[in-house]
Order: sequence, then structure tokens, then C-alpha cells
Amino acid sequence: MAEFHFTETTSATPEEFVAALTDFGPGREEVFGKSDEKYLHVYSTGPTSADVKEGSSGFWERLQYDWSDPRRVTMKTVDSNTWGGHSGHVYAFTPQPDGTTRLDVDVVREGKNVKGKFTALMLGSVGRSVLEKPLKSTIKAVEDRNNRPHVQQSAS
Repeated sequence: MAEFHFTETTSATPEEFVAALTDFGPGREEVFGKSDEKYLHVYSTGPTSADVKEGSSGFWERLQYDWSDPRRVTMKTVDSNTWGGHSGHVYAFTPQPDGTTRLDVDVVREGKNVKGKFTALMLGSVGRSVLEKPLKSTIKAVEDRNNRPHVQQSAS
């Protein structure tokens, strides 16, 4: 199993980021590069939840989205060709006094078969950079979508 925690700062508000995370319409791939439209299938949506299949490059997962807490979005993997167990994502948003938002992202990857276990093992050794780059691209895309200036991240 591979687990990652990322902390970033964005000029997008929590509401803007939640709106982007929960927009399953056309153009999702422009915000989330790992959500290829050919894999996207929305099974159901509600006011604070959704059941959605998405993926890219031969990996897909069906996620149960929950955004009933306006400062937190959880995405639990309920089916996948690769991931099982405790796999999923959590996005938490904390408004900052300067008008920016602190974004904490947790990603868990637990392989359910040979492909998943091998990929989780590889992610465990080199995955931080593999996951961090798309996260930074998503943050910039959400900021651009809302015409917000990009917050420069300090090296950590």
C-alpha cells in the first residue's frame, strides 16, 4: 500500500475547488489530467455525493464522492481494475487569513491484484513526484478556471 500527503496553497476558494472536483461534465480532463473522458461514466449524482468511474492510461476506478462537508471531499474507491482496500483520495480545504486556501490532499493506493500491487510498490518508491505534478497542474487549472492568480509555491 502506498500513502501520500500533500499540502499546497491555492488562490481558489474552497467552494471553487469543490465545484471543480465535482464537475463531471465535458472538459474534466483539462482540470484533472488523470480523468480521460473515454473512461468517465457518471452512475449517479446528488446534492452532496456522486458515484463516478474515471481513469486514464489503462487504470480506472469507480469512486464514491462525498462533499457533504463544504471543507472536505472524500473519494472512496468502490471498484477498480487495479485498486482496492482503503484506496481513495481526500481533499481538505482551510481558508487562510490572506485570502488563499490551504489544500491538504491524502492519496491511498492499495493494489488488489498483481498490476495494482506492483504499481503501488512503484508509487511507494517514486510516486510522490508522479502524483505531485498532476496535483499542481490541477491547482493551476482550477485557478485559471476561476480567473484567479496562481499562488507561487515555496520549495519544501
